[in-house]
Amino acid sequence: MYIKPTDSELEILNYLWEAGPSTVRAVHDYLAAAKDVGYTTTLKLMQIMHDKGLLYRTEQGRSHIYVALLGKEETQQNLLGRLVQTAFQGSAAQMVMQALGNHTTSKEELDEIRALLNNIENNR
Repeated sequence: MYIKPTDSELEILNYLWEAGPSTVRAVHDYLAAAKDVGYTTTLKLMQIMHDKGLLYRTEQGRSHIYVALLGKEETQQNLLGRLVQTAFQGSAAQMVMQALGNHTTSKEELDEIRALLNNIENNR
């Protein structure tokens, strides 16, 4: 069964995916740099995520070290699949057109998209 992380949980997961195993203090310092959040709020959220099976926790001295149990790509695929189904009635093309039409896309990103499309087309 897939557990859908909340927006706040995704912020923590994104940090752990990039930084690797981390203490609550490290995660809190990262979150606090962008928004007003208390240490105890971060701690409680990470404890809830552990209870939900989103994080693994181990003790290292007096600190708990947390590790993301959800994979980044799997989580992105699940969230994207749900978005396509609910917001775009299953049309990935509508989603891509909406995203590209409403956001600034760099030349490098457009080149990556072209390469991906060419790859998909060549493998069909």
